[in-house]
Amino acid sequence: MKNKMKVKKGDTVIVIAGKDKGKRGEVLRSIPADWRVVVQGVNVVKRHTRPAAGQPGGIVEKEASIHVSNVMLVDPKTDKPTRVGRKLLDDGRRVRYAKGSGEVIDR
Repeated sequence: MKNKMKVKKGDTVIVIAGKDKGKRGEVLRSIPADWRVVVQGVNVVKRHTRPAAGQPGGIVEKEASIHVSNVMLVDPKTDKPTRVGRKLLDDGRRVRYAKGSGEVIDR
């Protein structure tokens, strides 16, 4: 069975390693094939772009991807970083939950 990433688009995460350690942001994009995520305001790089039909050229700042092992999900109850587990609810849904507080993350 293929492993699944425990971080999804829209989750709030904290960076736990690297140059942006301690920063918090929302996951803008998830790239499961490479085990990477793009987090808002984290790992910002400058790209020199040519003028295109609808937009001017220049130096554009954008977020680059970061490896998923360098981020931790924020616990919705305690507002601190937490590990993520999976469990099966009584109604048959498989949901993610915060291991620190036991709070269900998926609604």
